Amino acid sequence: MPKLTKRFLDTLKPQAGRDLFVWDSELRGFGLRMKPSGVASFLVQYRTPQGRTRRLAFSKVGTLTPDEARATARRLLAEVEAGGDPSAKRHEAREALTVAELCERYLEAAHAGLVTTHFGKSKRPSTVAFDGGRVARHIVPLIGSKIANALINADVQRMCDAITVGKTAATIRTKARGVARVTGGAGTAARVAGLLGGIWTWAAKRGLVSGTNPARNLDLRADKPKDRTLTRDELTRLGNALRAHAERWPLTCGALRLIALTGLRRGEAYGLRWREIDFDSSCLRLTDSKSGRSTRPIGNAAIEHLRSLPKLHDEFIFPGRGGGGSADLKKQIAALFDSAGLKDARGHDLRRTLASLAADLGYSDATIGELLGHAKRGVTERYYIRRPDAALIAAADRVAKRIAASLDQQKVGEVIELRETQREAV
Repeated sequence: MPKLTKRFLDTLKPQAGRDLFVWDSELRGFGLRMKPSGVASFLVQYRTPQGRTRRLAFSKVGTLTPDEARATARRLLAEVEAGGDPSAKRHEAREALTVAELCERYLEAAHAGLVTTHFGKSKRPSTVAFDGGRVARHIVPLIGSKIANALINADVQRMCDAITVGKTAATIRTKARGVARVTGGAGTAARVAGLLGGIWTWAAKRGLVSGTNPARNLDLRADKPKDRTLTRDELTRLGNALRAHAERWPLTCGALRLIALTGLRRGEAYGLRWREIDFDSSCLRLTDSKSGRSTRPIGNAAIEHLRSLPKLHDEFIFPGRGGGGSADLKKQIAALFDSAGLKDARGHDLRRTLASLAADLGYSDATIGELLGHAKRGVTERYYIRRPDAALIAAADRVAKRIAASLDQQKVGEVIELRETQREAV
């Protein structure tokens, strides 16, 4: 057997119809294979601890010099002596799930209803859509090609740093007239890291990955909590905008006033069904909210508003075009805020405004949580209480009355206000 050198390799000629194997005289198990096409590769041949013979081609001839290839072969054969199997290791790596493939499996399971939230319910389609957007626009571009099982904390940290400084920022066309503006930032980085951590936990339970969750113990900048609320004057300006656009956008104006009077989440208001209104008990009985089934006490101002709305659809209060489902009024609601000169405010700020007003009126966090439909933790509250008590309805009525007064430009005298507050305190 000759020693594999460049001069010797230059003399080799391919053989017709079969591979040509040449073994090195200096290092046992190291050689090359030349195919009939003339393509040649360096390889090692060895026996596994189980007695199987394996060959592993590790580099094309010409990519490494013979001396460099011999050094690589020596390292691989040393791994074999230590009980390893480099060929099986490479095979496993090729078959291992990448982060992108792992995320794809997760989203498929989520669409099938097999991924649950911490409330024990399947993720809602809208939530899965948000997850898919974060996967496609942040996770896949930055770490999608990495082997999931080899992912480490530093990989995820670098991903979050890149999202924070806006490296994934882009403007993406989604539909014929739809555009998604991806901005990134610290808040987005935190949410993407949370999603990736959830995907890892889901995958670990199914044996797709193992080891420590790489999305834990990250150095993330705190997402500054939003505290935007509307003042009384701003509510009046918004009320003026609602009246000005009532004929042009009746559904949007109706939905936005309902959000203001009840503190409903945007999606809860859009998807509200007639059967979910309990006029007799002054409450809404939502069958599908962020926290699952939810009973919301609402004030008389909200009840009157709901009674005034025309019944345009047998099921939905705010039906979409064609009657196939609920309307998506996000853009029109944003336009209403803009027309009121409130370009820094949106629908969720009305929910925060209702909570702030309730706190100013002296209501407890527990009461405010009931008004907003925050998740209930107690067994009795979650499974046995079927209607809000009189105190909650009174609280909802009082808060809604104040908001309606601002929207409708009704003035309440300071003396009367003070007396009412003192009387309720007693």
